Amino acid sequence: MADLYIGLMSGTSLDGVDAVLVRFDAGSETKPDTDVDTAADSPRIRVVAHVHAPFSPDLRDALLALNSAGANELHRAALAGNSLSRAYAAAVADLLRAAPALPSPVKAIGAHGQTVRHRPGDFDGIGYTVQLINGALLAELTGIDTVCDFRSRDVAAGGQGAPLVPSFHAAMFGQPGLAQALLNLGGIANLTLLDGRGGVQGFDCGPGNGLMDSWCQRHTGRPYDDQGRWAASGTSIPGLLTRLMAEPFLARAAPKSTGRDLFNDLWLQAALDDAHATTAAAADVQATLADFTALSAATALRSHLPQAERLLICGGGALNRHLLQRLSAYLPGQPIGTTDALGLPASQVEATAFAWLCREFIERRPANCPTVTGAHGARRLGAHYPA
Repeated sequence: MADLYIGLMSGTSLDGVDAVLVRFDAGSETKPDTDVDTAADSPRIRVVAHVHAPFSPDLRDALLALNSAGANELHRAALAGNSLSRAYAAAVADLLRAAPALPSPVKAIGAHGQTVRHRPGDFDGIGYTVQLINGALLAELTGIDTVCDFRSRDVAAGGQGAPLVPSFHAAMFGQPGLAQALLNLGGIANLTLLDGRGGVQGFDCGPGNGLMDSWCQRHTGRPYDDQGRWAASGTSIPGLLTRLMAEPFLARAAPKSTGRDLFNDLWLQAALDDAHATTAAAADVQATLADFTALSAATALRSHLPQAERLLICGGGALNRHLLQRLSAYLPGQPIGTTDALGLPASQVEATAFAWLCREFIERRPANCPTVTGAHGARRLGAHYPA
């Protein structure tokens, strides 16, 4: 008997929704359904179907605007949450149409929501994290139980609420005796460190695609730099890269997490001013931003798990050929690949993680990793909206 769950993810890159239909074999926890020998166990997870649904320009603009303070925020956030939930519901409908005949009903949807503010520990010692979504509306539109708001319980327990994927990475890819790292390159980059002895660490290590995407949109009109071709046409600016790498967040001890609250256009403009690079060619700035993403991740890996036997890349940045080349240049001799080789395509990892987090909630199991987030202990994550 297999259980079916849906995972929905829309990240800080604001490119749209990834939706996956995931089959969990009965009596098993995680391992991917693949012929690759990742563990001695038999296959345990299979992504049955995957769709990507781009955001409409209006929805993307509304969500982006809510990352900064503005007038009438509560009203705009509520309506944006409704619009996002409708987009999620449409993605679920597309996903179920793309799937083969299902052997059983979908048990639940795990929906991340759209992060617009992330300030754990700030202001009053607890802080907050805000993922826009209307879980009740999504359950109403889909007729499927919905679990969302995964981060808030970890924050309430004194944690960062992010990253949440290391516990999934450990369950999915961990192997005894194998020290390895996973780098998720979304809008923000986060690193998972598995020491091969059961130890799990992880943290946000810097910007992922977010700064590059924003700069590309501003100067080319394109939402992202396809395979990093534009960055590859430029020349990295040493003084600007040094200024970017001086960001205090990068040197801060874990647990730590970040988002557009820090790495945004105003932050980049201040760095350009400080480095006297405001008149630099736009392609050269893009090349520097690619170097910044690669170098900040490489520095974090060298500092925290220098014995890593492999580095696996997932997220949208796995499709940026130039970015991966720069990462290899900063990590000479380090084996680097994508999660595709282990049976789970890089573009499906985060959505699958939220299907897994949903299943953990439904099965009444804690799913955070206190060694990653700094929470006071293991907690069951999520809020449930029955169909």
